[in-house]
Amino acid sequence: MKKIIALLLISVLVKAHSVDFISPKDRDQLTNPIKVKMLVKKFKLRAAGEDSEDKTSGHHHILINNEAIPEGQPIPADDKHLHFGKAQSEAELTLPPGEHTLTLQFADGAHRSYGPKLSKKIKITVLK
Repeated sequence: MKKIIALLLISVLVKAHSVDFISPKDRDQLTNPIKVKMLVKKFKLRAAGEDSEDKTSGHHHILINNEAIPEGQPIPADDKHLHFGKAQSEAELTLPPGEHTLTLQFADGAHRSYGPKLSKKIKITVLK
């Protein structure tokens, strides 16, 4: 019963929250380095590992040319899944020229995704 109540609470909390790119914006044409500013609403931005069971906090991840990670799944750590586990809200990226999809994914202290509900996808073009 406690688990059901916890899941319902998480579901209600997630619906009231959102993540977004302050910059860049969808369809922007940019040159390297790409300055990224990230935003989370109504969740506490917190470093990875501080309290991995706290479902009201977490940190950002940027997925390059990847879709949102399903809820509860750990986010891989590689050159296409960038972790900002020190609670950063700004970063610089260097990407090859061309079109790219950036997915901002929020996750808990153990890098477990909050799912598509706490993600935001944009497309950008990197100029030569």
